[in-house]
Amino acid sequence: MLIPVILSGGSGTRLWPLSRELYPKQLLPLVGKGTMLQETLARVAGVDGLGAPVVVCNENHRFLVAEQVLEAGIKSQAIVLEPVGRNTAPAVAVAAMAAVADLPQSKGGGNDNDPLLLILPADHVIRDVKAFRAALEIGRKAASEGKLVTFGVVPNKPETGYGYIKRVNGAGPAYAIDRFVEKPDLATAKTYVESKEYFWNSGMFLFRASAVLNELRELAPKIYEACAQAVTAAKRDLDFTRLPSKEFGACPSDSFDYAVMEKTKHGVVVPLDAGWSDVGSWSALHEAIPADGDGNVALGDVLTADSHGNYLHSTSRLVAAVGLQDHVVVETKDAVLVAPKDRVQDVKELVNLLKKQGRYETSLHREVFRPWGSYDSIDNGRRFQVKRLSVKPGAQMSLQLHHHRAEHWIVVEGTARITRGEEVFLLEENQSTYIPLGTKHRIENPGKIPLHIIEVQSGGYLGEDDIVRFEDRYGREGEK
Repeated sequence: MLIPVILSGGSGTRLWPLSRELYPKQLLPLVGKGTMLQETLARVAGVDGLGAPVVVCNENHRFLVAEQVLEAGIKSQAIVLEPVGRNTAPAVAVAAMAAVADLPQSKGGGNDNDPLLLILPADHVIRDVKAFRAALEIGRKAASEGKLVTFGVVPNKPETGYGYIKRVNGAGPAYAIDRFVEKPDLATAKTYVESKEYFWNSGMFLFRASAVLNELRELAPKIYEACAQAVTAAKRDLDFTRLPSKEFGACPSDSFDYAVMEKTKHGVVVPLDAGWSDVGSWSALHEAIPADGDGNVALGDVLTADSHGNYLHSTSRLVAAVGLQDHVVVETKDAVLVAPKDRVQDVKELVNLLKKQGRYETSLHREVFRPWGSYDSIDNGRRFQVKRLSVKPGAQMSLQLHHHRAEHWIVVEGTARITRGEEVFLLEENQSTYIPLGTKHRIENPGKIPLHIIEVQSGGYLGEDDIVRFEDRYGREGEK
């Protein structure tokens, strides 16, 4: 059995303002019709002997991840929630332990209880899926023989933004690993490419569960022990496996490369020439998407005149460019980024500056998604805020109250079932109600179409942390 393990824990700050801490790039449709997470799942769909995937993600992303996996028509084996980020070595460890723990025990023993684990970051682009699957089969054979396989991307240019893997000379197609190399300078990168002995480090791996757990136990015992304790103490909650903060938080933070692959005697590298990109910057995303005759990638409502080599992305309004060359312009409802393509690596510094200023734009979009739907803050001022609420059919908000604000609700489409104190009643289109400060309340959508409500908040404090939850079908009681 081959189990895909999808690592979906990153924040993707270099693709701000589209990617935010609570809505990172792997959950966005940046290249194809589906999100990057969904494209990653689709890449392995139909592979022989494929088991249900295990997804490892940030606890704050759990509902978005679960919904996107469901939209892809896939039933996951487990969605493992990390309370804190601890890099890829602990993520691989808990995924391997969870995968083995959740498998039904085979009466005959054998490999049914020792599956192959295919480790895939959720935020990569691979244009040639056929070539990827061919490399996967090579890696599958090596992993079945006890090897720890990493996939090395055949470089098409000198690249200083990636680490490299040097293979040992000899017969392939799975080569012994000579060494891992940190990000080189340009001159060194040119020699690597010319030698044809070096590959970009993709961060994708394949091995048996027993093989990787044995290596973790021997080479990274502190990580292994902390993860074992965390998995043992984990709790199932809806579709999620919640790792406890205390045990997992005590785990050392380390990459799987450093903790295992650079030390193991069983590592091999399989060359991968499949149009790979980790989409680590706006310029990389520009290269990953077919451009028009002027070299522009234009997404959304974009108009250009005498402009060349640009990445132009609009999400909510017209973006017009005249005489612009080799720039990135990204528009969202609450922020606009303008940068030369050769300066996009500095976007991360811009995000750090926003964080120092306490700006919300680093973590949230103006439209915020919740398990029941979404809300969009469309206007605000002193002592008031206006939101547009969208509630999915059959969904409901938590039973909650606010200490510092009252709310007016106007139904503009659909039917709402309202709980207000001890009352429960229906509101139709063009009807409204008032929720006094300190009153328990809830909105439900009993219908078959989305429910849209305009909410007008008024009060001395309108922050999202002014909320007390009493009942919640999504397990968020007490969360702010």
